[in-house]
Amino acid sequence: MAISLPTPRLVARILALAAIGFVSLFALDAFGHGKPILVQIKDFLIHLIPSFILLIAFFIAYKRELIGGIIFILIGLANAPWIYKNNYAMNQSVGMSLLIITTLLAPFIIAGILFIVSYFKTKKANKAT
Repeated sequence: MAISLPTPRLVARILALAAIGFVSLFALDAFGHGKPILVQIKDFLIHLIPSFILLIAFFIAYKRELIGGIIFILIGLANAPWIYKNNYAMNQSVGMSLLIITTLLAPFIIAGILFIVSYFKTKKANKAT
């Protein structure tokens, strides 16, 4: 009996959603600062804007894997300098800043690569049929 491995498509989708969920957790810092609840909710929704953009990219990747994969890779690469600059200014450590970039952005780049692999794998399978 052969063991069936998950497809790149499934792994890409799970990884992308997990990474979006992780980024969304940072929006929770909008609560608990002694502000009125309506201001906290407004701040929370503003903090979720990047997550909404990432969800749009996910839905594009869900329907069009090649385009979505490219978008996810570009999101990861385009945000790296900005995140590095901000974190380096806070902690003055190259290693720590690179670790933060890797933690935040590598899942998006890997998911993008997996979406592209899935696209070409599906295209190859359709040609063989």
